[in-house]
Amino acid sequence: MGSLSALHQPLQYPTARRDDSVVDDYHGVKIADPYRWLENPEAEEVKEFVQKQVALTDSVLQRCECRPKLAETITKLFDHPRYNAPFRRGNKYFYFHNTGLQSQSVLYVQDTLEAQAEVLLNPNALSEDGTVSLNRVSVSQDANFLAYALSSSGSDWVTIKLMRIQHKTVQPDTLSWVKFSSISWTHDSKGFFYSRYPAPKDGEVVDAGTETNANLHHELYYHFLGTDQSEDILCWRDPENPKYLFGTSVTEDGKYVLLYIEEGCDPVNKLYYCDLSELPNGLDGFQNENSLLPFVKLVDDFDAQYQAIANDDTLFTFLTNKDAPKYKIVRVDLKEPNAWTDVIKESEKDVLESARAVNGNQLIVSYLSDVKYVLQVRDLETGSLRHQLPIDIGTVGEISARREDTVVFIGFTSFLTPGIIYQCDLGTQIPDMKIFREIVVPGFDRSEFHVNQVFVPSKDGTKIPIFIVARKDIVLDGSHPCLLYGYGGFNISLTPNFSISRNVLARHLGAVFCLANIRGGGEYGEEWHKAGSLANKQNCFDDFISAAEYLVSAGYTQPRKLCIEGGSNGGLLIGACINQRPDLFGCALAHVGVMDMLRFHKFTIGHAWTSDFGCSDKEEEFHWLIKYSPLHNVRRPWEQHPNQSIQYPSTMLLTADHDDRVVPLHSLKLLATMQYVLVTSLDKSTQTNPIIGRIECKAGHGAGRPTQKLIDEAADRYSFMAKMLDAHWIE
Repeated sequence: MGSLSALHQPLQYPTARRDDSVVDDYHGVKIADPYRWLENPEAEEVKEFVQKQVALTDSVLQRCECRPKLAETITKLFDHPRYNAPFRRGNKYFYFHNTGLQSQSVLYVQDTLEAQAEVLLNPNALSEDGTVSLNRVSVSQDANFLAYALSSSGSDWVTIKLMRIQHKTVQPDTLSWVKFSSISWTHDSKGFFYSRYPAPKDGEVVDAGTETNANLHHELYYHFLGTDQSEDILCWRDPENPKYLFGTSVTEDGKYVLLYIEEGCDPVNKLYYCDLSELPNGLDGFQNENSLLPFVKLVDDFDAQYQAIANDDTLFTFLTNKDAPKYKIVRVDLKEPNAWTDVIKESEKDVLESARAVNGNQLIVSYLSDVKYVLQVRDLETGSLRHQLPIDIGTVGEISARREDTVVFIGFTSFLTPGIIYQCDLGTQIPDMKIFREIVVPGFDRSEFHVNQVFVPSKDGTKIPIFIVARKDIVLDGSHPCLLYGYGGFNISLTPNFSISRNVLARHLGAVFCLANIRGGGEYGEEWHKAGSLANKQNCFDDFISAAEYLVSAGYTQPRKLCIEGGSNGGLLIGACINQRPDLFGCALAHVGVMDMLRFHKFTIGHAWTSDFGCSDKEEEFHWLIKYSPLHNVRRPWEQHPNQSIQYPSTMLLTADHDDRVVPLHSLKLLATMQYVLVTSLDKSTQTNPIIGRIECKAGHGAGRPTQKLIDEAADRYSFMAKMLDAHWIE
């Protein structure tokens, strides 16, 4: 395949110590783990391993000729103004804006949509290198205060700070050890609910975000403005269930706080409520008390998902998948908690993706129909259809409005549309949709490209949707470099979105881009998700491999020109597919992947993913996991197929030192294993395609990454891809 000749000489891989004394017994099966020592990020030996791998990768990237061109072109196209949909609180509007190459987007405030906007919070001023990011913001009901959560180096840990909006003065309030938290203000604007973990013991955590210990004992607190965190009210905890996660929302009438309880990543939750108006002394009465809030349990088991859409006093409307894998809208009166009625029944084919109460008694609902968004206005009380809203094929990423608003802002994007924010006025007889802002990328011409959706049969005959983005004049002669992307897990849907770097590949490398909507995702509801999880996980890999085979048979590409890419659970997808079909791909890019399927549940929030993967502590589930775990299935393909000269595709594993979601040890252990099994354990190896790791410093799982880091990473991985697939720059 193209890449050895591309690099001219074999790579000199660093040798990594193997500790053969580490052997675990899983239900009578002995499994060696010779690189267990790579699990300790603080060890000098691990830091040395990382430095050597970084040096090796740099030496490879220096030989990727199109890297400077890629970096320059991506930078040039990134340099355009970008906006998010505005949201209204009190008498003010707020929105995020990036002038182009700013590290982080800036939060602006204005009195009216026509008024001069002022900078409210500029995260770029909080660090030299742009690695402090805004994780979430929440504005008080009266628009006097802004609570904002800051993340450093992309970690999931955040610190909540407070600002007085009128004078833009930062208050002394500082809340630490916050993770996986909502910020929900009470309507008196005295404070807000948030969730946190107990502070680590002294010396346990040196650099937050690099530690790997499990996140247990989430707790719900209420913070009063102007007080120290030590005085916050503990509102809910559950020591019996240390893995539970707590999130809250205060209803739009300010009367109730809703408590959402989750245990894993399945779309199921318990739902409790507390009537704030019935607390005799309000929340103040709990300041010196030792009791938790008197939550009432409306739903107390994990059999379905419930998301509140609206309430009229005790009458609540929810979006749910209870007996409805494609979701429906239901109503219940808290006074009669066992009498639930359907407002909008489950659709036969389309997934009810979201619903928002607007304009008093209306709903804006979005459906996913064969991975394309459909937007409707419906009656909140009866569920009846009022209007279809006209939108192109693509993704509705934002619907910004509250029940009191007649004007709704809708954020839209697609493969060939960088971004449109629509302003939809529901106060007129027929909704008035107009473009509020359009994002324009200078030099990008959508007329050069064509988007096609095909449905490809998987191994078991299930039809898998694939989007294919290619130049209009493409000849299907198998000659084109091709990038196939997938995820397939956790009920997450991959829908059309705009990517500058992928459009640069199409324009300047003649690449075809494909998005495979494999099982495990949420594209067709909960049944589609379940069909790619737990004992059915192999379906994800079969679906992705079938998509790759289609791209070859249809003449878009050939195996040595085909690169596969995915991140997180999608990194696992890439790791499993190169083990199972190394002959089918020329290059593989696996970002922050879950690679050790026997031990993932032991680190940070990994225990929450057992809902999708299972857990090696259980014998039956161990046998599912060991079959596809990327770390445990690296084999020499030339020994399995002695008559064919098959090797692994050129592979880049990408991770980051502050990834405390999927900790870097996954990628480091797989990197060491692949380099050993395929190359360094042999005198002369058939494996000449490079196996390298890109390890980012001061970065996490992906959220909050500054613009320059995004550009650098795209230039690195795609110049590696271009070199390995022998793709040449087209001006």
